[in-house]
Amino acid sequence: MKTSKAEKKRRSLPPPEPAPPGSSFPKEAFAQKSFFHQEVLHQSSKSSARVTRVTTPHGSFLTPSFVAVATNAALKGVSIDAARAANQDLIFCNSYHLLLQPGPEVIEEAGGLHKYMGMKEGSTMGPLITDSGGFQVFSLKYGTVFEDLKTAKRTDGSFDASLDVSASRGELKRAARPASPGPASRGGSRRKSSVKVTEEGVVFTSYRDGREVLLTPESTVAAQKAYGSDIIIPLDELPSYDTSREDLVKSVELTHRWEARSLREHLKDVKGQAMYGVVHGGVERDVRKGSLDYLTDLPFDGFCVGGSLGGNREEMLGMLDYVMEEYREIERSKFGRSKPLHLLGIADEASIREAVTLGIDTFDSCYPTRLARHGTLLTREGKLHIKSGKHKKSYGVPIDEKCGCDTCKKYDRAYMNHLYRASEPLFL
Repeated sequence: MKTSKAEKKRRSLPPPEPAPPGSSFPKEAFAQKSFFHQEVLHQSSKSSARVTRVTTPHGSFLTPSFVAVATNAALKGVSIDAARAANQDLIFCNSYHLLLQPGPEVIEEAGGLHKYMGMKEGSTMGPLITDSGGFQVFSLKYGTVFEDLKTAKRTDGSFDASLDVSASRGELKRAARPASPGPASRGGSRRKSSVKVTEEGVVFTSYRDGREVLLTPESTVAAQKAYGSDIIIPLDELPSYDTSREDLVKSVELTHRWEARSLREHLKDVKGQAMYGVVHGGVERDVRKGSLDYLTDLPFDGFCVGGSLGGNREEMLGMLDYVMEEYREIERSKFGRSKPLHLLGIADEASIREAVTLGIDTFDSCYPTRLARHGTLLTREGKLHIKSGKHKKSYGVPIDEKCGCDTCKKYDRAYMNHLYRASEPLFL
């Protein structure tokens, strides 16, 4: 496998200090936080599935649960009021996009993300989770990433994400072609993505104005402190699915050093926030176990499973089964209590159903709104391809007869078919 010039240069540098041990962190950091804790309400006797309540400063949320992604501090086509009415208790916001627009300082001056997004005490207030921004940055490094699900076609031409292998590949879904020029800038020209990784952090080019931005473990924590989110995530590197084992090991070691630095920065002023460590290791089980062993020695409040987990759903579930078996033993022997476990970037229905039985608590993804933008709706009877011509005259036929949401109560399939075909914003 070909090694990049940047990787050759990195290898020529003197080896960095190893990631610090858990014993180097203050003892009080390992104590359970009064403002953040998980309570197991029910444990399945047939699988590792569990029902829990996680308490945060801005309210609690039940698990297992789907976590909707408000990329730019807004859910696509859904207001905060509607999200809360649909029992969407925990919402995910992307630091990368907020870092570039409007900027952490603006959000902090507005009173934090909760207030900025219009959440109200006693009604729409609820917990938020933000990431480090690393996923979006490294998607630039590894070429075109399927930010929108790669269109998978049935034989009848309709869209079905379940046919798309990328939907099961984990956080980083790499295209099978080399990196292409980045998205058009505001001036209309296209710029080639530039991402440089060093021990200090990662330098990337803003897609908005072309300026260079340095993202470090410390700066991403500072940004998330400004956001005031309830759960924050440390900076990590995301190697692609086909990374060699040697490079994967080096990447995980770098991630461990970055996560330890992020955690130290966080602990300087906790501000009522919890931090989840991110377990990496690609598709190598021993590397995954090493990452899990190291990170669970550190005083993180919960954990995420990140990076590529396989080339298809079967491989992904096999890796998750292995990781969760190890994690359950760690909870018993090392923690003596439960800590939340989040699966990053995977939340299609089939994957959720399987992963819940393994003991995973929460799942984030843009999956539902991406499906909708391609003309597919989720119902209790399965996927409904509303853009299909057969729904053009489905007068009076509800989207889902058993659903009580405003959309299903007010609009029939014929009208929804029209809205999609006419590209009307009301469709979303």
